[in-house]
Amino acid sequence: MNKEKIKGIIEAILFASGKPISPSELELALEIETKEIIDIINEMQEEYKKGSRGIEIIKVNNSYTLASKKEYHEYIYEIIDKRIKPNLSGAALEVLAIIAYNPKITRAEIDNIRGVGSDATLYRLLEHNLIEEAGKLDLPGRPISYRVTEEFLKKFGLNTLEDLPELPKFKMNENRQIVIDDILEEREKEEGEKIDK
Repeated sequence: MNKEKIKGIIEAILFASGKPISPSELELALEIETKEIIDIINEMQEEYKKGSRGIEIIKVNNSYTLASKKEYHEYIYEIIDKRIKPNLSGAALEVLAIIAYNPKITRAEIDNIRGVGSDATLYRLLEHNLIEEAGKLDLPGRPISYRVTEEFLKKFGLNTLEDLPELPKFKMNENRQIVIDDILEEREKEEGEKIDK
C-alpha cells in the first residue's frame, strides 16, 4: 500500500471516529508498524500546517484526533450550535482546575478546598464529559475519586496534564489559608525592582 493511500485511510479513520485514536488501533487497521504510523502522522501534521487547511491533527495523550484550527474558531462558533461547547460557570471552572491539578481527588477533598459543596458542579462536568470517575479509593466509605477526561484535554488544547501552567507558590498560615499580605508585598517588591531597572 502506498503512503498517500495510508494517509487517506488515517485521515478517514480520525474523521469518522470523532475521538482520539491510538497508533496501536491504527496498526490493527493498516497492518503496518506503529513507528511507521507515527512517522506518517508527523508528516501529515506538517502538511496541514503548510497549507491553508481548516483542520489539523492533534495529539491527545498518546492518541491522535482531527480538530479545527484555533485561528478559525470565531467563524465556526457562529455556525455550530452553542450547546456543543458548554458555557462553564466560575464554580465549574474552579472545580475543573482543582481536578486537573489533583487527579484522583474525592468530592470531600474538593469541597474542603473550595469551602462549599460541589455536588451539582461535579454532575454538570460529568454530563459534559470533562471529568470522569477514576475509581474508588481504599479509604473508609470507599469514596469515588475524579480525574479529567481526554475531552477536557482536547477542549483546552492540551496534549497531557503536564502542559498545564505551573501553579504559583503561595504561603499558608496555620489555618491552611493563603496569606494575601505576603502575596501583595511580593508583587510590590517585583514591581519596584522593574522600575529600578
